[in-house]
Amino acid sequence: MPGKTKNKMFKDKTIVYTSGAFDMFHYNHLRMINYARSLADILIVGVSTDELVSSYKTTPIIPFNERLQIIEALKTPDIVIPQHTLDHSEIVKKLNIDAFVVGDDWFGKYDYLKDLGVQVFYFPYGTGVSSSSLRKTIHDSYAANLKYQCNAKPTSVKADQDQQEGK
Repeated sequence: MPGKTKNKMFKDKTIVYTSGAFDMFHYNHLRMINYARSLADILIVGVSTDELVSSYKTTPIIPFNERLQIIEALKTPDIVIPQHTLDHSEIVKKLNIDAFVVGDDWFGKYDYLKDLGVQVFYFPYGTGVSSSSLRKTIHDSYAANLKYQCNAKPTSVKADQDQQEGK
């Protein structure tokens, strides 16, 4: 890569960084991390802090420390680190990152890393599961169930007892 010099210790090793909120960990998260692993000799995964995620979308349902532990439990990452900012310039310089993988819902956002000699891959999430779609599904299911429960509520305890006794 132009302008990059590798530490002798990591000569010929490709260091790949991928990151995300990884809230309500699902299949597309796993696919993206596995794709990043396929490009890497050393895979570093950044997990966005609650504060960072809250700065650009709804606060995660799963707390940061639990999301971090979920990613650490995977066999694919070599290193898991907290991610405090969406600007990856410093992490790229500090960790000698060769490539960055992120979901294609961020398409174009990280092209500035190319100027630092980093290859940027926008992983095609495609349609299907996402944390946002899971959140909506859970919310809609809860709302429908709540509505059902409210409509099924007996008008009195006596009426409910009579109904159970077949009166």
